[in-house]
Amino acid sequence: MKEQNVQIGKSGVLSTPLGLGANAVGGTNLFPNLNDETGIEVVKSALDSGIKLIDTAFMYGLGHSEELVGKAIQGYDRGSFAIATKGAQEVVNGQIKLNNDPKFLKQAVYDSLKRLHTNYIDIFYIHFPDDHTPKNEAIKALNELKVEGVIKAIGVSNFSLDQLKEANQDDLVDIVEDRYNLVHREAETELFPYLKEHDISFVPYFPLASGLLTGKYDQTNDHFPENDSRSKNPDFQGDRFKKILAAIDQIKPLADQKQITLAQLVLAWYIKNPNISVVIPGAKQPEQVASNAKAMDVTLTDAEYDKIDQAFAAFKA
Repeated sequence: MKEQNVQIGKSGVLSTPLGLGANAVGGTNLFPNLNDETGIEVVKSALDSGIKLIDTAFMYGLGHSEELVGKAIQGYDRGSFAIATKGAQEVVNGQIKLNNDPKFLKQAVYDSLKRLHTNYIDIFYIHFPDDHTPKNEAIKALNELKVEGVIKAIGVSNFSLDQLKEANQDDLVDIVEDRYNLVHREAETELFPYLKEHDISFVPYFPLASGLLTGKYDQTNDHFPENDSRSKNPDFQGDRFKKILAAIDQIKPLADQKQITLAQLVLAWYIKNPNISVVIPGAKQPEQVASNAKAMDVTLTDAEYDKIDQAFAAFKA
């Protein structure tokens, strides 16, 4: 198993190898029927379970997730865990547009500090690239805040490899967050080698593939109502859906043998993966967080790791 303290890039930020993705904490624009008090309990459950990274963003509820995280962390030792947040969305006349302008990003950081009720942010990501700001100029602005101690590590999310290279011209990027899981493995081909060469940490989002990798679906779950996002998600359609379920069937016996959930097995695979620094599954209930945290206690042998890898080999790029 990985050490329980993972260093983020070249920064001094430390995390456990498993964090909490807080998009369902206050992300009322992303999920229906969220309860604020439950969201606060989700964050507390993470900290109480030994998780040391809470990952949120302005875009989750347009600041509401950050506000709830800020409430949840009161009473905890701020130095004992890390907070990551993201910005890049500017609200103009009720419309959201992407903005990586250095002045805007700096203001976004200070706005996040207020909502989070903290005097520093461990990791600040540019959430999405805009189509006009030179990326290295945006990173330089964040580095000025890093020098001042306002943020501790600089990240980018949803950047193409070329955009990442532009952003990292001065070798200032500490961490990248992007889509990666056992059924979306494009990052392995070009991104991972670049990150390794430049000592940049990697955090995959959607590690459980919208619940697909938890084992809760079978061949009967192939029709979703039109207002359900899964109805438009190729992972839940036709032959691809069947192929994913077949791969899951191959690793279920290993989870049973270890007397753990399928989600814990898959999360343990990410934790052992040398290309991944921290995996951040989301959760809507405190019990889910506590269950996910137990993945840090699962030890996979090299043979077991390879078996899982091979079960999903068809999804390699």
